[in-house]
Amino acid sequence: MPTPENRTYQWIWQRPDWPEFDWATSVTALTRDIQKQIGQLLGKADVLDDTGKEKMLDTLLHNILASSAIEGERLDALSVKSSLANRLGVMHEQQYPTSARSEGVADMMLDAIDNRYEDLTLERLLQWHRWLFPEPPRIGHSVAVGSLRNEEMEVVSWRGADRKHIHFIAPPPHRLEREVNAFLNWFNESRDQDTMDPLERAALAHLWFVTIHPFDDGNGRITRAITDLALAQADDQSIRLYAMSEAILDNRKGYYDILESTQRNGLDISRWMTWFMETLSEALDQAQLAINRTIQKARFWQRFEGVELNGSQQKLLNRLLEGGPDNFEDGISAAKYQKLAKVSKATATRHLSDLAKKGCLEKCPEGGRSTRYHLPECYRSDNHSAGGKR
Repeated sequence: MPTPENRTYQWIWQRPDWPEFDWATSVTALTRDIQKQIGQLLGKADVLDDTGKEKMLDTLLHNILASSAIEGERLDALSVKSSLANRLGVMHEQQYPTSARSEGVADMMLDAIDNRYEDLTLERLLQWHRWLFPEPPRIGHSVAVGSLRNEEMEVVSWRGADRKHIHFIAPPPHRLEREVNAFLNWFNESRDQDTMDPLERAALAHLWFVTIHPFDDGNGRITRAITDLALAQADDQSIRLYAMSEAILDNRKGYYDILESTQRNGLDISRWMTWFMETLSEALDQAQLAINRTIQKARFWQRFEGVELNGSQQKLLNRLLEGGPDNFEDGISAAKYQKLAKVSKATATRHLSDLAKKGCLEKCPEGGRSTRYHLPECYRSDNHSAGGKR
């Protein structure tokens, strides 16, 4: 019979020294860099003034939508936005109807970041689970809402009709109460420990809880809510400015790959910790870029306040100022403007020429078959990046 020293363990939680995690000291260097990014982000956010609540609303909305999208679930963005706006006291000209689901995910998110000083308890986790599943599950999808699972849990995918790939097997039901209590005790006790870096604690909490996988469904979303709670405990101000789940969604395959490989290996979790820190860094970079765009947009409209523009021209300029994908980063041509504003080609050409004469746009220096325009250089988001990817 094999001894514990030479036995082969398929999953991390089966090891006799679970959950005695270890990771390389190089991770600490990453956390120092991230703390600098957080400082830079907060410094830029100070100038947002009355747009701060809107920025926080957008960040929380993107975080909620992305966390569900990671699991392949789409939420009604307008309903979720209304639920968040009602709680944050943000007024909108048009209110959209909320739903039990949008109310639930908003409650869970805000409980995680607003009640960050309250202990994380089993009852609090069960309440989060009830908020996630406020309605009866769809037919054929059994979920024990508000309780730990009482069945075995496999995370699988199918390659063809008959090739099942097992990504992960979670601890059996009889271990769950003990495992969850051990996690909760560590999470609450480690909050105020000087020996535990708060960012490393968030990364560890994420891996630990998702490995336990204590619910029939919703484990990933609750894991990411716990991560947001840990990050809020690390810095309540910055967590409202960046969306960690959105950065994870951008590398969804990498996320699942690193989780699977980590859960199949030993308790040296250096690769997971590094991946988490690099993804958090990317989230902070994107947040800085978004704030830069907000600042540049405000500066632009201060500069051109009083300049006579029609509605289509204003819509185009706001689209260019907001940046991001599909926002004409290579410049706007008359043909593209024609489609956007739904005007004739002659009108599109006249509108763009007028914007150039007023200094709102500049002609692109490149030649080509059609003239293109872009924002003046000092208002372009690509000239105010957050430092690029690491």
